Amino acid sequence: QVPLVESGGGSVQAGDSLRLSCAASLRTFKSYDMGWFRQAPGKEREFVAFIDWSGGSTHYADSVQGRVTISRDNDKKMVYLQMNSLESEDTANYYCAARAGYSGTYYSPTSYDEWGQGTQVTVSS
Repeated sequence: QVPLVESGGGSVQAGDSLRLSCAASLRTFKSYDMGWFRQAPGKEREFVAFIDWSGGSTHYADSVQGRVTISRDNDKKMVYLQMNSLESEDTANYYCAARAGYSGTYYSPTSYDEWGQGTQVTVSS
């Protein structure tokens, strides 16, 4: 069973909004911190947003600060990424990730234990 499944990607115009969703099948989902990352062709995977296990702490990449909101519903085992005022630079494959412990930093992909398969976001200017 795939632990994380992303959805909600698509092709939009600059200035539009999208809400990405991540459905988790992790048994102890409430104990996982969650992150969103993205990867554009030819580029490294980069951090987008983080939310801790309780939902009480969030962090964002400078490039999306003020345009993006991460949230979670522990009862439904869901994580969301609301993206507004999309720009062509936001075009990438977006990945949901989960980390069980506190090893490493929240913005490093190597800190995460589980990954989804990604959902593509394409923004046309």
